[in-house]
Amino acid sequence: MQIFLSEFMGTAMLILLGAGVCMNVSFNKSKGQGSGWLVINFGWGLAVFSGVLVAFHSGGHLNPAVTLGLWIAGKTAAADILPYVGGQMLGAFVGAALAWLTYKKQFDIEQPEGSKLGVFSTGPASRSYAWNLVTEIIATFVLVFVVLIAGYQGNSGDLGWLNALGVAFLIVAIGASLGGPTGYAINPARDLGPRLWHAVMPSKGKGGSDWGYSWVPVVGPIIGGVIAGLAFIGVNGVFPM
Repeated sequence: MQIFLSEFMGTAMLILLGAGVCMNVSFNKSKGQGSGWLVINFGWGLAVFSGVLVAFHSGGHLNPAVTLGLWIAGKTAAADILPYVGGQMLGAFVGAALAWLTYKKQFDIEQPEGSKLGVFSTGPASRSYAWNLVTEIIATFVLVFVVLIAGYQGNSGDLGWLNALGVAFLIVAIGASLGGPTGYAINPARDLGPRLWHAVMPSKGKGGSDWGYSWVPVVGPIIGGVIAGLAFIGVNGVFPM
């Protein structure tokens, strides 16, 4: 139960701040409208920083891909996967709802086409499911592999010497370098939980939830996390840590 609650609270904080920065930058009648991609990158990085701090009891995974990578690497017990992922998914849904409440007045007015989904979930700049999948696999591999390497270079928990602030900068780097093609979900819970909220939220003119694309930011990060875990085992066999 402690793992579930910790991941729930941390992921809710992650999505509240992460979706919040997207709303601030994207919406009409918002003070931060048009402030740009790097503001979103840093907003998400600091959202991860805050979420990891809140979820310190469970190691601050906040991401099923991270949980799977750590399990493959032998850092997470199989019995703990379900409470990790369950807390992450519910937290992402609740965090999206809280972000919606924060920007309720902006949701009530006309917004740019697609923005009411885009502030919650990712979408490709150029739709090609195979190549979008490749992008998510690579970006998530970078996230999970760096976390694994750092975790085995220090004794401060699953994140090792990276700790919360280091992971924040890693998220900024991934967004700035690899985020352009798909919006860098790199986290199944981060995309699916808010997409589910979008589907049920009471907002006029919100449009569809793009379920045709929704599998990409779920399957891609899972594959990337698994490959990162396997790669870490290979590296650890060559360079024991």
